[in-house]
Amino acid sequence: MTNANPSRFTIRVYALILNDKKEVLLTDEFQLNMKMTKFPGGGLDFGEGTIDCLKRELLEECNQEITAIQHFYTTDFYQKALFWDEYQLISIYYLARLKDPIQFRISDRPFDFTELINGNQSFRWVSVEKLNSEDFTFPIDKHVAHLLKEYINGKN
Repeated sequence: MTNANPSRFTIRVYALILNDKKEVLLTDEFQLNMKMTKFPGGGLDFGEGTIDCLKRELLEECNQEITAIQHFYTTDFYQKALFWDEYQLISIYYLARLKDPIQFRISDRPFDFTELINGNQSFRWVSVEKLNSEDFTFPIDKHVAHLLKEYINGKN
């Protein structure tokens, strides 16, 4: 056993929400003074399970309940956290469905808000076939976009 500094982790939980048209829900946000495109979700709170976190995040972000929650992917490579020094990021992704009716506005364009104010957010559907990993801000989302395309193509 070494006397190294204790390891620190940040755990994020995300939803891959698919509709009947084989589209996935993306969120475009302005947070931490930067534009970001990602899957809906967020940080796990201490004492919270991952599915409880996912349900809470979707209620907070879009006042929406989700169902049919199924594990899809957990980070299997090292990823340094982008916003915190000396932290490793672990991201967990679940396939999920929105409970009807949809309770939030769906846009047809990225970053559909008037001002770049921290906390602004918009949602849009994107065909899984047209997903481009370069459209995502974060490395693990880029990887998951590729995995999701493979998953959908394998189901046809």
